[in-house]
Amino acid sequence: MMGELKSSGKSFDISKWEVLEAFEKVKANQGAPGVDGQGVGEFEADLKNNLYRIWNRMSSGTWFPPPVRAVEVPKPFDTGTRLLGIPTVSDRVAQTVVAGRIEARVEPVFHRDSFGYRPGRSALDAVKVCRERCWKYDWVVEFDIRKFFDSVPWDLVLNAVQKHITEPWVVLYLKRWLAAPMQHPDGVLVPRDRGTPQGSPVSPVIANLFMHHAFDLWLGREFPDAPFERYADDGVVHCVSLTRAEEVLAALTVQMEQVGLELHPDKTRIVYCRDGKRRGSFGATSFTFLGYTFQSRAAKDRQGRTFQSFLPAISASALKRIGRVVRCWRLHLRINHTFAELAARINPVVAGWMHYYGRFYRSALYPLLMRINGYLVRWIRNKYRRFAGTRAGRAKFAALTRTLPTLFRQWAWIRLAW
Repeated sequence: MMGELKSSGKSFDISKWEVLEAFEKVKANQGAPGVDGQGVGEFEADLKNNLYRIWNRMSSGTWFPPPVRAVEVPKPFDTGTRLLGIPTVSDRVAQTVVAGRIEARVEPVFHRDSFGYRPGRSALDAVKVCRERCWKYDWVVEFDIRKFFDSVPWDLVLNAVQKHITEPWVVLYLKRWLAAPMQHPDGVLVPRDRGTPQGSPVSPVIANLFMHHAFDLWLGREFPDAPFERYADDGVVHCVSLTRAEEVLAALTVQMEQVGLELHPDKTRIVYCRDGKRRGSFGATSFTFLGYTFQSRAAKDRQGRTFQSFLPAISASALKRIGRVVRCWRLHLRINHTFAELAARINPVVAGWMHYYGRFYRSALYPLLMRINGYLVRWIRNKYRRFAGTRAGRAKFAALTRTLPTLFRQWAWIRLAW
């Protein structure tokens, strides 16, 4: 049955292979159960029948999504939380089919400076391009759209989709997904009249498509001399002068209002890229983008001479958030674990932090890594009576970093401890 490539005698021409490939993507991402409590493993236990049911209903126009489950999670690059809408596994498969159709059509036309939720592009790519442009342009307009995923108007989303997609079933199911209510932990169903829930497979591509028309193309038409980097609803525009930055900000405010959105007043402003060569005065001389704070920092030239350059490094809010995680590990109290077990537990997480926040100006991450090492020193002192003293504990830690230099991921960069 799953070997058939095309549907037969159905209202809509959807390949069974599309449904199977969509499931493989859902399986790779795993994710939490939806309102039905079914996990990916349970879905896979009856895979053939489950996938046939999805294909049959989608091809017949009778796929109706259940409510999405509301879940609060920490923001990835900032403090606070965001509300996710988690679809059921079956619905995630169906959404992934539609997302694949849309992505194949729109990915080639997306702007090169749009980085969020796109294949082969990442937040670090955006940070890299932003760093280079901050050296060339003296002024920046940083912006963030207030509650973008909760506020984007449905009619404009569908208009954007219909500019690129001709299949009627894609629009049909998008309308149903947009209107699916959100079920909160207390069981209350909350109807929605705008927005697209974060956490659903189809939301990233339609959000990008909306912003492609509402921001990317608009800015290119109105301000072709102002390059930008955008990651979903978070972005930076580079300007040659304060006057131009003020014009961009004023026009952007109006444009967002016209498409039913609002700039976040606390996260939208003009910034002067002050450094050793640009020594003017202005109220704001730093900004944060994707977990990195851009500001004047000490750097060295090829001759080893120190100078001030406008550079990104891990933000204070990201350090604070990660610090809370490290504190919650309570490593120094886990004396029932071996050193190797501790390493296996924390290495994947620490490696992720080092990969992301250590890409630029990695020395800003050293105090955090030294703090982790400090907990390990305390673990040694708590676990072994003969190393209970401060000097003995530190000496043992230093010996371990020499004999087992790859045991903990952070030792590749720093072996000192607080």
